[in-house]
Amino acid sequence: MGRILAIDYGIKRTGIAVTDPERIIATGLTTVATPTLMQFLRDYCQKEPVDLFVVGQPKHMDNTPSQSAAIIEPFVRQLAQAFPDKPVARIDERFTSKLAFQAMIDGGLKKKQRQDKGMIDQVSATIMLQDYMRTL
Repeated sequence: MGRILAIDYGIKRTGIAVTDPERIIATGLTTVATPTLMQFLRDYCQKEPVDLFVVGQPKHMDNTPSQSAAIIEPFVRQLAQAFPDKPVARIDERFTSKLAFQAMIDGGLKKKQRQDKGMIDQVSATIMLQDYMRTL
């Protein structure tokens, strides 16, 4: 069984989280500069079996797409085209950044560590992946 890889896509940086091979635990993997994301994914998928991508779907409180959706949708199409054998699941990403920040506080990270936006993106991807895994 391959891993599930979650992507918290952003204009500058993208948070990545993955499951273990048995799909029991979601773990933050890294944050990559968005311009290098596709190459990172190609390299990672050559080293590790990945069966599915999970990408955040930004929405407003009334369930309509947020402004970020216009940036993420072209990436989702590019991802599906680059990896036609791997499905792309979408998951609501409302509040993931706030939840990530709170998780960092609860985890005892110091203020300077909580200001690392890359860490927030990585934790956000992990939260999205955990939410997705609950639907399985």
